[in-house]
Amino acid sequence: MPAPITIVIAIYDGVTHLDFTGPHQFLSRLPDAKVIVASMGGADIHADNLVFTNLEDLASIGYCDVLCVPGGGGCTAAMQNADFVAVIRHLGLSAQYITSVCTGSLLLGAAGLLQGKRAACHWAWRDLLIPFGAIPDTGRVVRDGNILTGGGVTAGIDFVLTLIAELQGDDVAQRIQLMLEYAPAPPFSSGRPDTAPQAIVDVVRRNMQPFVKQRQDDVALAAERMAG
Repeated sequence: MPAPITIVIAIYDGVTHLDFTGPHQFLSRLPDAKVIVASMGGADIHADNLVFTNLEDLASIGYCDVLCVPGGGGCTAAMQNADFVAVIRHLGLSAQYITSVCTGSLLLGAAGLLQGKRAACHWAWRDLLIPFGAIPDTGRVVRDGNILTGGGVTAGIDFVLTLIAELQGDDVAQRIQLMLEYAPAPPFSSGRPDTAPQAIVDVVRRNMQPFVKQRQDDVALAAERMAG
């Protein structure tokens, strides 16, 4: 891929900031790359009591080599913004790589970019990929053709190293990994339902329950709009 590589990270209110700030930190060390964080109209974005400002206008970007869509609590609301979804589709159709972290894959699905494709997502919302014609995959990083998706939140670091290796080779990815001392050693094995204690899983699922119906309804509406 000729330099400079243009990478667009599309964000929206309610984005999970680690979904994009983690990958952004690594991509910012990538040689010969231009990393653009953009929102509709360049509007400030609120995310878990942080505000991201001085953003590019997503709608004014005509092309990128890599499109990255992070997830977050606001992702299903973002699906209802037809202009946002249209821009994601436009950029994705011409990008060399279409990527996401966490529930960002649901937004790729809403944009019609995942039909018949395997994709990762946060474990709690993975099955919501199905109405978009995508194939849910339990992998932490999943590749299907030019589509590269990461699982929930912290998978964004593994995802971005995989992406960097794809763009500029394993050596570059490993140099950046070393510079940023990415050497995870979690104190607990509670990162997935199949490794966490059942009591912990039960509490987390119960806490998520109030959001399930609304997300299902939002996805159903977005899938109907995509199909129509």
